[in-house]
Amino acid sequence: MNIVVNSIKRISLILLILPFSLLAQQEEVGNWLMYFGTNKISDKYSIHTEIQYRNYTITPNNTEQLLLRTGLNYHFSDRATVTAGYAYIPSYIYESEQKSPETEEHRIWQQFILTNKIGRVKFEHRYRIEQRWVNHDYKNRLRYRLMLFVPLNKPKIEKGSVFLGLYDEIFINTKETFFDRNRLYGALGYQYNKTTSMQVGMMHQQVNNIGKWYLQFALVFNTDLTNKNN
Repeated sequence: MNIVVNSIKRISLILLILPFSLLAQQEEVGNWLMYFGTNKISDKYSIHTEIQYRNYTITPNNTEQLLLRTGLNYHFSDRATVTAGYAYIPSYIYESEQKSPETEEHRIWQQFILTNKIGRVKFEHRYRIEQRWVNHDYKNRLRYRLMLFVPLNKPKIEKGSVFLGLYDEIFINTKETFFDRNRLYGALGYQYNKTTSMQVGMMHQQVNNIGKWYLQFALVFNTDLTNKNN
């Protein structure tokens, strides 16, 4: 147990120091500003909402991509959810004089999320399938993400909890190049209340032989639109 605690402390320290050590490398470190929402509309259904503003540099003034994603969730239980939805992703070339996006992607996606706990650690398995139209070129892609949530100051993640979020996600194409990309992520999070949390961390994305770090800020706001608590 002491080994696990010490490992978590080391990771937390790295997450605090790494963004500052990378500040000097403005063009080598990107920035993602993200919002995620699960909006409950009944006992079994909710609406997924998501906005990601991705930048080439650590300062959010050099747009790389804008991702707008929504979907309908069906909750089999607290541990299992299936989703189907749509996403729009315009992409831009670094320091391009063109104001409109160079690439536009329309995406249909489906996913299944399964969670389980071992001790105080929550594991989240996310399986996603994507049908992508990138400038009228059709592509399929498969994704798997394993994410861990580790509360640091309380036995579980609840109001006032500081927690560690870690994940690794692999992207696989169904034709042409088999390996699409890999994302490795670590963040410190804070649970403000039942509906709102925030994470600040670093993500390393590997695409072929090119790797890049991204400083990430994520706001999670899960609302109950059924008004049962009112």
